[in-house]
Amino acid sequence: MANDLFQKVGIGTVQFGTDYGISNVQGQTPPEEVTKILNVCRQYDVKLLDTASAYGIAEKVIGANDLTGFRIVSKFMPPDNLSIENQLYQSLSNLNCDNLYGFLAHRPEDLLNNPVQWEILQHLKDLGRIKKIGFSLNEPAELRALIEENMIPGIVQLPFNYFDKRFESDLVMLKRYNCEIHARSVFLQGLFFKKTEELSLFFDRVKPVIENLQTKTSNLAQSLLIYVLQHPLIDRVIVGVNNSEQLLSNLKGIGTAEELPQIQIEIPDEILMPSNWPAK
Repeated sequence: MANDLFQKVGIGTVQFGTDYGISNVQGQTPPEEVTKILNVCRQYDVKLLDTASAYGIAEKVIGANDLTGFRIVSKFMPPDNLSIENQLYQSLSNLNCDNLYGFLAHRPEDLLNNPVQWEILQHLKDLGRIKKIGFSLNEPAELRALIEENMIPGIVQLPFNYFDKRFESDLVMLKRYNCEIHARSVFLQGLFFKKTEELSLFFDRVKPVIENLQTKTSNLAQSLLIYVLQHPLIDRVIVGVNNSEQLLSNLKGIGTAEELPQIQIEIPDEILMPSNWPAK
């Protein structure tokens, strides 16, 4: 069972190129530590790396390594300054790759305003530069609007965690389209691990829940990870890591993690979306 779940893990790489996350006190992951993380991935059959041009120098840091056997998903921004084609070729150059497993719109609402972008993505896929195209989503309304415009994704990445199940009702619909579903934000940018006395009043509604999880769960990270990994409709779970020891700890706990209790309160959307959070 655990081996099957290892294969559902993907590595989020935003920390490789920038200082990211509410609970990240270590800063950007050094390049030599990235190499160690990739070595751990090989040991545990973790094959998917998720990156983006918006993640600082992450693509270049990853591309300095041997990526044989890895599937790489990257993302593009609205083509205000650089066309989608040029963004793709820039990412391929940074990563030292000939093609990508996935290329996702980082701001999918821009596709709704400029549907020709979807045609460009289809063309790049036809050229063999991308295996699957799709979206990195923040809200269910985005997904439904794109589907209504017949923009049917091969991959979506969406937030899903112990608090955030806003996309639950969309997962079955996506599977009808044979769409690969990647879940991110399993740790909600580290909110679950933060000392509640260090959190602002903004988080008051969830502080008791976080405290309960922290006091009653022996390894909270593993339990949060397994909670999403065991979802039958989720194909990959994107996990951000700061170092190889953290990744090893999370992977070794798969299969033995404690089950989390059912949530008894409704979590407000503003807490579920880190873009609404007050500054660090």
